[in-house]
Amino acid sequence: METAMQAFLEIVIKGMVQHPDAVRITANERRGETVFEVHVHPIDMGRLVGRRGNTINAIRTLLSAGAAHKGQRCSVELMDEREPGMDFRG
Repeated sequence: METAMQAFLEIVIKGMVQHPDAVRITANERRGETVFEVHVHPIDMGRLVGRRGNTINAIRTLLSAGAAHKGQRCSVELMDEREPGMDFRG
């Protein structure tokens, strides 16, 4: 289950970002739910989030639907790789 969901996330996210080699996805179990922590290059964070969070919410919806079909629960968390005080705009 985790392998298929994680593979799905990797394919989708790597296809969207400018730095696919920087994508890392780790799976953790929390209270009976698989939480996928997604790490991307800081420049790609906005692309992955999308306007008003629409892109990441769509990814979350697809992942949850696939997991529910298998009787599982999972979620996605975007991990901010920026160092405090760093400005990655531009």
